[in-house]
Amino acid sequence: MTDSSKTPSNIVPANTVKSAQQSWEKELLVEERRRQIRELVKTKKRATVEELSARFNISLVTIRSDLKALADIGALVRTHGGALAAHVDEDLPSQAKQNHRLAEKIRIAAAAVKLIREGQTIVLDCGTTMGEIAKQIRGLKLQSINVITNALNVAALLASSPHVSLIMLGGLLRPNSYSLVGPQAERALQGLRADIFFLSFEGLDPDIGAMTSDLLEAQLNAQMIKIARRVVAVGDSSKLGRRNISVVAKTEQITQLITDDGAQAEVVIALRHRGIEVVLA
Repeated sequence: MTDSSKTPSNIVPANTVKSAQQSWEKELLVEERRRQIRELVKTKKRATVEELSARFNISLVTIRSDLKALADIGALVRTHGGALAAHVDEDLPSQAKQNHRLAEKIRIAAAAVKLIREGQTIVLDCGTTMGEIAKQIRGLKLQSINVITNALNVAALLASSPHVSLIMLGGLLRPNSYSLVGPQAERALQGLRADIFFLSFEGLDPDIGAMTSDLLEAQLNAQMIKIARRVVAVGDSSKLGRRNISVVAKTEQITQLITDDGAQAEVVIALRHRGIEVVLA
């Protein structure tokens, strides 16, 4: 005779079903909140932990966890105290980017200029980090160096430096970066040679190399690489592990990377494994 008080083995207890349902609903709530956070940051371009905590009525710890999860999949860029829209740097003019991660850029620039020797010829790419390098070049105790650049901000900073012979490339102006690109700039490099090319980037993947969002910039950088004995990539750690549309330099073309000490250990290890000397400033 069957004991009706026993639950058949093929029937899941009601409390188990309820627990699974609650877990599933909780996951949906988390995903929906993170989707809304992503859209908000994308629309506003940036957001702080405090304002997101207040908006969604959850703890700062939970918001930081949400931002980390979104940053890990490239949905946004994590910053100290908040987040930026993914690739926000690419759409902003140079003035708007000037103070972003400024302390890191200054340390990177200080490490970069230590590589420069008397009588050398160097190439400076465009960007705010290059501007910091140019500022520190002005203070170098050297008799004479040559600087080749396509960046208006770099040229303006070095124009009055008595120890710098400045070679400015012509070409098509990119308003957002104040850089000159195109066939004219590429032709201006013909017949020139350099000791070091300081290369900026918007993304650096150990398996691919340095990348940018602008095709003309990438084409000019390719010519700069050809004339330089060494390629030194310079950029803050938020750009490491990110990818973009145009490859500027393949991993094997990069001699050295100078970045800040916030770089993820696994990315640094991968780059060193690929033969790149990594300096953490």
